[in-house]
Amino acid sequence: MDKLEKILKAFASRRRLAIVRYLLDGRFAPVGDIAAKIGLSLKSTSKHLIILYNADILEREQKGPQMYYKIAGNVERKAAAILKLL
Repeated sequence: MDKLEKILKAFASRRRLAIVRYLLDGRFAPVGDIAAKIGLSLKSTSKHLIILYNADILEREQKGPQMYYKIAGNVERKAAAILKLL
């Protein structure tokens, strides 16, 4: 139940939902692009991305000085079911 709770809490923010919607089409985007898209500072966006990453909803990769994020390829079934609703 802890895993499901973590997933639901990760989706319990309109900003995090906006991030997920932005990345749903297979986009692999740096933090700066995501921040610009959702209209938040880099610091606030990074905090939201870490919550999504810790819930195993996002994957990340360091490329030079930037961190890139995308929807996790092995996203848990419960999270995948929620993502389909978005």
